[in-house]
Amino acid sequence: MSIADLRKDYSRAKLSELEVAADPIAQFAIWFDEAIKAKIPEPNAMSIASVGLDGRPSSRIVLIKQFDHSGFTWFTNYDSRKGQEVKLCPYVALLFHWVELERQVRIEGKIERVTAEESDSYFYSRPLLSQLGAIASQQSQPVDQRETLEQQYEIAKQQFGEHPVRPDNWGGYRVIPDRMEFWQGRPSRLHDRVLYTRPEGGEWQRQRLQP
Repeated sequence: MSIADLRKDYSRAKLSELEVAADPIAQFAIWFDEAIKAKIPEPNAMSIASVGLDGRPSSRIVLIKQFDHSGFTWFTNYDSRKGQEVKLCPYVALLFHWVELERQVRIEGKIERVTAEESDSYFYSRPLLSQLGAIASQQSQPVDQRETLEQQYEIAKQQFGEHPVRPDNWGGYRVIPDRMEFWQGRPSRLHDRVLYTRPEGGEWQRQRLQP
């Protein structure tokens, strides 16, 4: 079978612009809860796409740690490639793909750092070994071999023991959405797409898009 012959018809559910929540965050909460109940592996995994100074996009998978009406939050090394890119262009796109439910959620908006207090709160809630890993890794920087990375980890372990200190270059980002699209797979590729947009200072508006 060729790649072109790989296809699946979607028929699990439908999505109506007349029945979704008026607020996209509330609609996301409904779908996120359903993804958890469906026991989807890592339902909090999302792709984040950013753009460099050269105009070239890059994307990667990260794990969301919080969402509410203030935005979508995750944590990383500020000196990483994505950290450098959002410093230059503070707009990103997020994508959740819950394939078992035949659903996608696309989120676009402006990104900002969370407060130091929020970063501290999450950092110290992590397992000790993960805290040490964040200290040891110079994320996105070249390393000559795996052993060098493991040596950096041992140095961090010896230096901090059971009391790591959050590095200044490690913390949270929050995406403040102004565009959210909910996609539900449907038969014959006539998928349901409901788009929410929010003009600056305005209220959320929603409409159906053609697949």
